[in-house]
Amino acid sequence: MAQEKKHWLREWSESILIALAIALFIRTFLVEAFKIPSGSMRPTLEVKDRIFVNKLVYRFSSPERGDIVVFKYTEDPKRYFVKRLAAVGNENIEIIDGNIVVDGDVVKVPDIFLEHYYYNRGRYGAQNKTVQVPDGHYYFLGDNSAFSQDSRYWGFVPDKYIVGKAFLRFWPLYRVGLVR
Repeated sequence: MAQEKKHWLREWSESILIALAIALFIRTFLVEAFKIPSGSMRPTLEVKDRIFVNKLVYRFSSPERGDIVVFKYTEDPKRYFVKRLAAVGNENIEIIDGNIVVDGDVVKVPDIFLEHYYYNRGRYGAQNKTVQVPDGHYYFLGDNSAFSQDSRYWGFVPDKYIVGKAFLRFWPLYRVGLVR
């Protein structure tokens, strides 16, 4: 009887350890869940929405304009931000009459940029100011421009701080769906 109990305990312990190892691997390298802490991405993402982030996608391709990206905050890398990619390295960006202008052209693709009004704010988003994104860096904006601390204020995000691409909202249940 004691030997059966030891055998049973060993099997359960092994199963739990294997499950934990698999979960840790998935969270570290493939997919991670994040909770939206602020309204900076409204209406796309609301406060307390929970999203899944694909951590593998940017190992094989570069982020594209319009992607909703999770990245480490440049001024405190222990914090994570979720914003929309507006410009990549070596592009010139400016905000004119609420529109995003990259290299002299109003961004129309993806069309999500035409659905929001972007305010001239901060050191890197001031009116009549064009900024060049350094090579290997990105410029991010919140969809809720009036209430977003983003690249307009703190500048550019280096490639090494990119965590992954948001792809699915899984909470609350009535808002479950792909993130665009």
